[in-house]
Amino acid sequence: MNKETAHVLWFKQIRKTDIPLVGGKGANLGEMTNAGIPVPEGFVVTAKAYFDFIDTTSIKKKILTELSDLDVDDSEKLVRASEHIKTAILEADMSEDLADEIKKYYLELCGESNKLVAVRSSATAEDLPEASFAGQQSSFLEIKGASNVVKHVQKCWASLFEARAIFYRVTNKFSHLKVGIAVPVQLMVQSEVSGIVFSINPVTNNREELSIESGWGLGEPIVLGEITPDQYIVDKKTMKIKSRFIAPQEWQTTIDGKKVPVSKKYQKKQKLTNRQIVELAKIGIKLEEHYGHPQDIEYGIEDGKIRIVQTRPVTTMKERVSEDVIIDEDKMKKPILEGLAASPGIASGKVRIVKGIKEIGKVKQGDILVAEMTNPDYVPAMKRAAGIVTDLGGRTSHAAIVSRELGVPCIVGTEQATKMLSSGEVITVDGEAGRIYEGDLTKVVQQSKRSKVDLAKIKTATKIYVNLAEPELAIDMAKRNTDGIGLLRAEFIMANIGTHPKKFIKDGKRREFIEKLSEGIEKFAEAFNPRPVVYRFNDFKSNEYANLKGGKEFEQEEPNPLIGYRGVSRYIKDYDVFEMELEAIKIVRNKKGYKNLWIMMPFVRTLGEMREVKKLVSAAGLRRSGMFKFWMMVEIPSNVILLDEFIDEGIDGVSVGSNDLTMLTLGVDRDNERVANVYSEMDPAVLKSFEKIVTTCKKRKITCSMCGQAPSVYPDLVEMLVEWGITSVSVSPDVIEKTREIVYEAEKKVLSKKDKK
Repeated sequence: MNKETAHVLWFKQIRKTDIPLVGGKGANLGEMTNAGIPVPEGFVVTAKAYFDFIDTTSIKKKILTELSDLDVDDSEKLVRASEHIKTAILEADMSEDLADEIKKYYLELCGESNKLVAVRSSATAEDLPEASFAGQQSSFLEIKGASNVVKHVQKCWASLFEARAIFYRVTNKFSHLKVGIAVPVQLMVQSEVSGIVFSINPVTNNREELSIESGWGLGEPIVLGEITPDQYIVDKKTMKIKSRFIAPQEWQTTIDGKKVPVSKKYQKKQKLTNRQIVELAKIGIKLEEHYGHPQDIEYGIEDGKIRIVQTRPVTTMKERVSEDVIIDEDKMKKPILEGLAASPGIASGKVRIVKGIKEIGKVKQGDILVAEMTNPDYVPAMKRAAGIVTDLGGRTSHAAIVSRELGVPCIVGTEQATKMLSSGEVITVDGEAGRIYEGDLTKVVQQSKRSKVDLAKIKTATKIYVNLAEPELAIDMAKRNTDGIGLLRAEFIMANIGTHPKKFIKDGKRREFIEKLSEGIEKFAEAFNPRPVVYRFNDFKSNEYANLKGGKEFEQEEPNPLIGYRGVSRYIKDYDVFEMELEAIKIVRNKKGYKNLWIMMPFVRTLGEMREVKKLVSAAGLRRSGMFKFWMMVEIPSNVILLDEFIDEGIDGVSVGSNDLTMLTLGVDRDNERVANVYSEMDPAVLKSFEKIVTTCKKRKITCSMCGQAPSVYPDLVEMLVEWGITSVSVSPDVIEKTREIVYEAEKKVLSKKDKK
C-alpha cells in the first residue's frame, strides 16, 4: 500500500513521521500503538481524503473568496466567513467510494455489533512545537453507526474553518489551504477515571517533576475546563508523590454523553490510587523518552486498566525567572480568592466577567478576564488581557495552556471567581502563588525574584542584546536592562507588511514598500537610540517567501529550503528586493538621523559572495565607519573554517547563529523528531566551532556576538563564551534578565580564576 495516496489507515500502519498525512493526533496514536503503549484501537481518515474532497468540489474557491483580505480582529466578519465556509463543506457531497471505505473500516473495527467511537480532528499543523493548535478543531464523542461516522468525519472537516481556527492560523501565519485535516476514529473508553499527564511540571517547567490530573468519568470536562481535577506532583527520579490537591467533584460524564451526579461517598475522594499514579508517571516518562520531548498525555482507566488516548508535545514551556512586576509587600493584604497557579506572573487590572463568546468584546487591553472557563473562541480576548481567572479547570485546561503560551498570569479552579468578583473592580492576580488580591498591589521593578542582585542595575562586561521582530514591542523592550538589539529580523517586518516585495515592484509600488519597511525599522532605532540596533537583512527561505501575498508567483518550490535560495545568494541574483532594503536603511539613518542602525548579512556561503554583497552596499552609499558597523552572521561551517579570510574582506563583527550552525555542523534538522535528539549546541564539534569563532574574533579585535537561546539555556556555555572572550550575546525578551544574571555569575567565576593564577 502507498500511504501517501491512502484515504484510510489503521493506527498500526502509522508512525510519528506521518504528520503531513494524518496530523499530529493521528501520528501520535499510530506511533504509540507501535511503541507498545496501551492505546484503544482505531483508524484515521487521512488528510489526503480531505484535500481530494476540496479539490473535487467548489470548496477551495469558496475558502479563498471568504478569507481574502479578511480582518480577523473584526469578530462579526470572522464569524460570518466561518459559517459560510462550514455550511459549504457540510452541504457538499463526499464521494461514494470514500464513504463506503470509511464504513468498511468502522465495521471491521467494531466486529459483530456497532460500538461507540470518538471521531476527532487532527490538523496537519496540529501539535507542532512552534504553536499549540490544541482545541482549534472539533471532536465528537459517543458516535455509533457507520453512516453516522461518515457524517461526523465531514463535520470535522468543516471545523477546520471554525472562527477560532481561522483566527489562530492567521495570527500564527499558517496558510489556510496548506493546513489539512485528518480524522482519527477510535473506540471509546468507558473511563471510571480519566485525566491528563504532563511529563514536566507545567507551571514551573521543572523537568524533574511530573504532573498528573484526574477526575471521575470521561476526560472531556477536564480538557474543556468544566471541572477542577485532582492534581498530583511526582518526582520523576524517586517516583515519590510530592504533593496532592484533591478537588471535590459533584458530577461526571458517562460514555453516552450524559452528566450524572457523583455519589457523596466519592465526591471528595482521591480519584487515583497511589499505584495508578506511579504507573501513569512511568508511562509519561516512557513517552517523553520515546519522543525526546516533554509530553501532554490524555488517559482513561477502564476496569482498572490504563488506556492512553492521546499524546502531543508540550508547546508552552517558557522560562520566567525574572519579573517586571512583583507584589508590593507594604500593601500586602489577605487574598480574597485562591485557586490553582496556572501561569506565572503578577498583573493588576479591572475585572471583566465574560459569560460567553458574545461578551469577549468587553475585555479591553490590560483588563483581567474572569470566566467560568475559557475555550478557543476566547483567544482574541485572552491576548488583550493582563491576567486570566477561571472558576473551573486545572493546570492543563485550555485557559492554563493558552495563558502560558501568551505569557499572561493565570489562576484556574477558583470555583467562585465569577460570583465573588464584580466587573470593573480592580484586582491583583499572582499567577505563581494562585492568589487574588483586592486593589492594585503591584510594584514595578526589574529584578529577578530569585536573584540576590538587582538585575535592573547590574552591568556586565559582556553586553546583553535582545532579539526583536515586532515593532510594537520596541518601546517596552527599550526600557529593559539591555544594551541594544543584536538581531532585528527583517523578515518579521516584511511579514507584517504581508505582500511579497516583488509584487510591490510588479505593481509599480516600489516606493510604498520602502516606506513601510523604513517605518518599521525606525520604530526600533528610535526606541533604542543611541544603543545599537543590528538589522539583519531578510533571510526568508523560499517556502516562507511563498506564503506572502503574491509569493507563489515569484518563488520556486525547493526540496530543502534550509540550504536553498536564501541569504546573500538571493541578494546578488535578486538585487531589486535587496536594493529596497538598502533604501529603507538609508532613510532611517540619513533622513531620520538614527545613526545607531547597523547592518548584518545572513547566510554568506563564500568569500566571493561577501565581496559581491559589500560592493552592492557600498554602491548604494552605505560605507563602514565608526558610526556604521557591518556584521556577518556565522552560521555555516565554511564561515568557521575561513573566518580569518572573511575578516580580511572587511567586517566589523560577527554574530554566531547557533541554530543553523549546529544543524549544519551535525547534519541534523532539529525540527525533525526522528533526529532531533542529536541536535545539541553542547556537542563537542559545535563547541569547538564556537571556541574558534570567539577566540579568532578576539585575536583579530572585532566584535563577536551570539544570537539565539543557547546562552540562556546553558550556563556552562556562557562561562565558556565569557572565558574565550565573547563581547555580547543576544537573546529573546523573556530571558534578558536571566541571561544578564548568568553572564554576571560567569564573569565573576572567570575573574576568580584569573585572581587565583
